[in-house]
Amino acid sequence: MNTLLWFVVLYWIISVGIGIYAARRVKNSKDFAVAGRALPMYVVTATVFATWFGSETVLGISSTFVKEGLRGVISDPFGSSLCLVLVGLFFARPLYRMNLLTIGDFFRNKYGRTVEVLITLCIVVSYLGWVAAQIKALGLVFSVVSGGMWSVAITDFLQMIIIVIGMLYIGWEVSGMTGGVGVVIQHASDAGKLNLWPEPTGREILWFIAAWITMMLGSIPQQDVFQRVASSKNEKIAGNASVLGGVLYFCFAFIPMFLAYSATLIDPKMVSELIDVDPQLILPTLIMTQVPVFAQVMFFGALLSAIKSCASATLLAPSVTFTENILKGMMPNQTDKQFLLTMRIVVVIFTVIVTSFAMNTEASIFHMVENAYKVTLVAAFVPLAFGLYWKRATRQGALTAIALGLSSWLLLEIFSGEEGYWPPQLVGFLFSLGGMLVGSLLTQAQPRQATVSH
Repeated sequence: MNTLLWFVVLYWIISVGIGIYAARRVKNSKDFAVAGRALPMYVVTATVFATWFGSETVLGISSTFVKEGLRGVISDPFGSSLCLVLVGLFFARPLYRMNLLTIGDFFRNKYGRTVEVLITLCIVVSYLGWVAAQIKALGLVFSVVSGGMWSVAITDFLQMIIIVIGMLYIGWEVSGMTGGVGVVIQHASDAGKLNLWPEPTGREILWFIAAWITMMLGSIPQQDVFQRVASSKNEKIAGNASVLGGVLYFCFAFIPMFLAYSATLIDPKMVSELIDVDPQLILPTLIMTQVPVFAQVMFFGALLSAIKSCASATLLAPSVTFTENILKGMMPNQTDKQFLLTMRIVVVIFTVIVTSFAMNTEASIFHMVENAYKVTLVAAFVPLAFGLYWKRATRQGALTAIALGLSSWLLLEIFSGEEGYWPPQLVGFLFSLGGMLVGSLLTQAQPRQATVSH
C-alpha cells in the first residue's frame, strides 16, 4: 500500500516537473494557447487521444457499462470518438486556415461581439463538469491507494505512452485470470450487455439519439478540440491527427470496459456490493485486490496519466477562451506580456472554482462529463456549423439559435428532466436549428420586402 502511494506521489511530482520544464518554451500568448502552431502529427495525435482518454474513460465508462451495457455508453465512447472524426473531416481545415487564437474568435468574426460573449460563456460553463470529473477522479485514486499548451502537448505525448502500455498490460493480466478475452465477451453477451440499440419505442429511440449527439456534436465547438487543431504545424496534420486520435480513442476505450466487466467473473461478490453503491469503485477495487503490485503501479500510472492529460487540457481551454473573448474586450490596451499573465491567473481561478464544484457534487464521473456538453450542443454547435457551411447564416440567426436552444433546453430540464418523453438537449438542439434557419432567413427577407413596398 505504502509503495503504491509513494509511486502516485512521485509520478505526480515528475509529471508536474516535465510540464514546468516545457513551460520554458512559452514566450508569448500564442505559445501559451496554441503552442505556436508548430506541433507535428505524432504529438497532435497524442494530445487528441490523451485529452479524450480521461477519468470518465477509465472509471466512468467502465462502471456504466457494467451496470447498463453498451446502451448506457452510447454517448462515450461512440459519440465522443465520432466527434473527433467529424472535426477532422469537416471542421479542422477551415478553422485552421482562419489563424484564430480561440474558437470564440470565430464567433466574433462571423457574428459579432454579442454572439462571441454569449457562446464563450456557454463554453466556459460547459467545462465545469468535465474538469470537475477529473478532480473527482483524482480524489478517488488517492482514497483507494490512500501551464500552457507546450506543457500540455509534451506531457500528453508521454502520458499517451503510459496509458497505452499500462492498459494493454493490465488487460493481459486480467484476461489471464478470467480464462481469456473470449470468455469475458461471451459472458457479457449472455448477460445482454452487448446490446447496443434501444428498445423499439418512441421514447427509447429519442433518448438514444439524444445521448449519442450530446457528445458527438456538443464536443465539437469546444476550445480544447480547437486548440489541438490550431496547434498543428499545418492544416493537413490538423485534420488527420483528429481522425486518427478519434479512432485510437474508440479502440482503447473498450479496454477499461473489459477490465471492469472481468470483475463480475473474478470477484462477483465485490461487484454485487458496489454496483448500486458506487460502481466507479469496481475497477480500482479489482486492481487493488486481485493483481500484483507491479500491475497496480501500471494501472494507477495509466489512470493518473489519463486524469492529468485531460485535466490540464480542460483547465487551459476555458481559461484561454475567457481571457481572449471576455476579458480582452474589457481591457483592450494590454501588452502581450500582460495578456499572457492574465491567462495564467485565470487558469488558477478556474482551478479553484472547479475544485469547489467537484467537492460539492454527487454526480457520477460519467454523467458529469456527459452533462457538460448539453449546453454547447444547444447553444454553440449550430452557429458554428452553419457559420462555416451556410453562407446565409446571420448574426440574428445565431442569436435566435442561442436564445431558443438554451431556453427550450432549460425549461424541459427544470419541468420534466429525465422523466419526460422528449430529451431536453434534443429539443434544445432542434430549437437551435430552427432558430438559425428562421432568424437568418427573416433577416435577409426584410430588406427585399422594404424595397417592394417602397
